[in-house]
Amino acid sequence: MNGMIPTIGPVEPWVDVTVWFVLLVVKIFAFSNSLLYPGEAYDAAGKLNKTTWCLLLGVAVVLAVIPIPLAIVNLAMTVVALVYLADVRPALAGLRRR
Repeated sequence: MNGMIPTIGPVEPWVDVTVWFVLLVVKIFAFSNSLLYPGEAYDAAGKLNKTTWCLLLGVAVVLAVIPIPLAIVNLAMTVVALVYLADVRPALAGLRRR
């Protein structure tokens, strides 16, 4: 192998597109789900208000669609969507069951 690192070749762009698409779907799902709960539920769950979550998640979707060179911003918006899905959404859903 002469110390050379093998490249993935034509598979690498498909992996990038697949990861981008999956993260876009996650952000869209988080945003659309945040619109379903009333503002009072966010307050009752002790989370940020509905406007803040909808704004953050909406920006996350827009930044995922618009190609910007600031990858760290997209990473931060991905974290916002994942925090919503892992923490806020279960708290809101728990209020609905009661």
